[in-house]
Formats: sequence, structure tokens, C-alpha cells
Amino acid sequence: MPLNQIAQVHAPEPQMITVQPFDTSQVGAIEKAIRTAELGLNPMNDGKLIRVPVPALTQERRQDMVKHLHKVLEEHRTAVRNIRRDGNDAIKKAMKDKKITEDDEKRSLDEIQKLTDDEIKKMEEMSKAKEKEVLEIK
Repeated sequence: MPLNQIAQVHAPEPQMITVQPFDTSQVGAIEKAIRTAELGLNPMNDGKLIRVPVPALTQERRQDMVKHLHKVLEEHRTAVRNIRRDGNDAIKKAMKDKKITEDDEKRSLDEIQKLTDDEIKKMEEMSKAKEKEVLEIK
């Protein structure tokens, strides 16, 4: 279950996250989940509130974040390509069923390809900007 559905999550300061469960009996379970999530976080529990200090990013952690970013980017590229495939299949089916002309089919397939290329380019630009931001040491 997502954390924000069972607790209020706040960031009172840049290096601290607080988690206040709606049901205080869940404090231990939430703390354990954060600890075992392999995020490099070490939560502290005071019975009603969980404080999670966020350590400063090391170069190694930044590289891990960039790797994760690339993985997410590839998943999104695949999702866009799957949507393109579904759209192309629908157009080809409409052509086969003689609901559209060959010119309409060609124009639609080209338009879908153009939209796909544009979306992938936007995602890659956002990824490059985020990678630069993550790797930048402040």
C-alpha cells in the first residue's frame, strides 16, 4: 500500500522527512518497510511520528540514481512503443475492414510515428536534464 494512503508525509526541512501514520499502531510496520526498502534511509521512531533523515548524496548514490533514471526511461520508451503498436494495429484493422482509405492509413501511420518520435524525444530531453541535475554537486 502506498505510504501516502496510510500516513501524512511531510518534509519540514531539506534533509528530513516525517511520516505520521493515521493509525499509530502502524508505526512499527512503516518504519520496518522504510528500513527494508533498500533506499539507504534509517528511520527513527518516537511512537507517533517517524523521522527519516535523508543523507547527503554521495557520488556513488548519484550514479545509482542515474542508472535508475535510465531504467525508468527505457520502461517509458517501451510503453510509448506499445501504444504506437496498438494504434497501428487499430489503423490496419480499420483498413482491412474498409473503414478508411489507403491514403488515410498511410497518413495515420505516419502521424502516429511522428507523435511517437516526438514523445520519445521529450522523454530523453527530460532525462538528460534530470541526469545533469542529479550529477551536479551543490
